[in-house]
Amino acid sequence: MKNKLSFTHHKAKNSMITIFDKNFVPYISEAEIKKRIKEVAAQIVNDYKGLRPLFVAILNGSFMFAADLFKELDMEAEISFIKLASYKGTTSTGNVLTAIGLDADIHDRHVVIIEDIIDTGRTLNAFIPTLYHSQPKSVKLVALLHKPEAAIHPIKIDYLCFTIPNKFVVGYGLDFDGLGRNIKEIYQIVEQ
Repeated sequence: MKNKLSFTHHKAKNSMITIFDKNFVPYISEAEIKKRIKEVAAQIVNDYKGLRPLFVAILNGSFMFAADLFKELDMEAEISFIKLASYKGTTSTGNVLTAIGLDADIHDRHVVIIEDIIDTGRTLNAFIPTLYHSQPKSVKLVALLHKPEAAIHPIKIDYLCFTIPNKFVVGYGLDFDGLGRNIKEIYQIVEQ
């Protein structure tokens, strides 16, 4: 069944979910995510004291992370959104597609890109150079997750919440063919 998200609970702590034909187990709890976001937000606030950075959240996956991070920023800041995509199912297509463009002027601004997950680096490798055409004052990157083992293009991450192995994850904004974004935790695929 191609459009069904089903949850199979074994125990509260060891619950497994099934999305389409793939099984996922809990990996990073909601409490761990919230704690780490507060820590990263504190670093950002400290680094941008007296400045008013523009945060650029990359949709769709970063929407939960961006909202929670932005709520923790005790500073003047703005946020804008852009949609870039390179995934279909559980693998990257290798092609970066821009669906919604950046509508904020970034000239002479401090820009902080918000990304949900960095694996191959293809998406950001294609996107970041386009930002520099508008001559921002600085560009930094904050990411929820990083898979260093999957890297094809090295990307400098200035603020990172979690480093994870090269396994497919879902939840907390990350999806599997559109499903699973609304799960509060991050689940990791069970290899068959």
